[in-house]
Amino acid sequence: MLLVIASLWLPSCRKAAAPSPSTASTATPAAPAAPGAGQPAGAAPAIKPMPANIPPVVARVNGEAIERWEFDNAVKRIEARAGAPVPPDKRDEVLRSVLDQLIAYHLLAQESRARKMDVDDAAVEAQMGQIRGSFPTDQAFQQGIAAQGLTIDQVRQQTRTNLLVQKVIDAEVASKIVVQDADVSAFYQQNLERFKQGDTVHASHILIGLPQNPTPEQKTQAKTKAQAVLKQVRSGGDFAALARAESQDTGSAQNGGDLGFFPKGQMTPAFEEAAFKTKPGAVTAVVETPFGFHIIKVHERRAPRTAPLAEVGGQIKNFLEQGQREQKLEQFVAQVKTK
Repeated sequence: MLLVIASLWLPSCRKAAAPSPSTASTATPAAPAAPGAGQPAGAAPAIKPMPANIPPVVARVNGEAIERWEFDNAVKRIEARAGAPVPPDKRDEVLRSVLDQLIAYHLLAQESRARKMDVDDAAVEAQMGQIRGSFPTDQAFQQGIAAQGLTIDQVRQQTRTNLLVQKVIDAEVASKIVVQDADVSAFYQQNLERFKQGDTVHASHILIGLPQNPTPEQKTQAKTKAQAVLKQVRSGGDFAALARAESQDTGSAQNGGDLGFFPKGQMTPAFEEAAFKTKPGAVTAVVETPFGFHIIKVHERRAPRTAPLAEVGGQIKNFLEQGQREQKLEQFVAQVKTK
């Protein structure tokens, strides 16, 4: 529900995940709202139009302003995920949804502060350091936040708020999520079709990342660095060690760049093509995607099969936990709104 609002700076190579446990997305679509009074059953409720020109203060939540820069940044993140601007015929629907999520986000931050769940400066700066570390250089970081229409102070403010929101979610939502082994097994047996796999490949990668809307100079710098890393790999350098030291995909770098097995359709096209045409044990040339420049090492190819429960059980558990998380989060937000 609130995932599009959080600061999602970390680069990757995956496309949006398909809605199956083996590639489960971290968000689930909200249930459709009930028809409004006087509307025929099944009719969508009317969406309140958004102003043609968004004002400097978009809304107030218990007197706290939601400013235009925050609203605009949330919209930009949605557009970046979609890879396209908000369609004109969906403008009111999308912008109203963003505003509703921001209101919920501010309510959660206020609830966290009311419970005295303080976030100290050290925690904020540590998170800022992780954000900076996802960019190849400090200059790229500065340019990246400027492209988002943000200042350093605004990023720091968002970071502090994100940590506040996470604290109250951990206390009221995460601590109450329970998924038993029997739940995992039942889901697997009831959804065997979802675990049938086509050809898959096991690969690792090293990513030299790019900010959104990179300049030609940034692309040149990143590609040059990627080529230098590739030269080290081909000269006998340990791929996993280089991934831990150089890769800017923080989701895989600590594991030596290991992405596990993945099927066709899960990665961006250029990444997928390179991985599936490379022989096990080989390393690709530098591959460019919208996330940056990748060096890919292929470990193994696997023929079509049905993945066993022992292999996908952890992913199913995460999927079911996320479903509970979304449900409990919506319930908690509704509770906070009544205060």
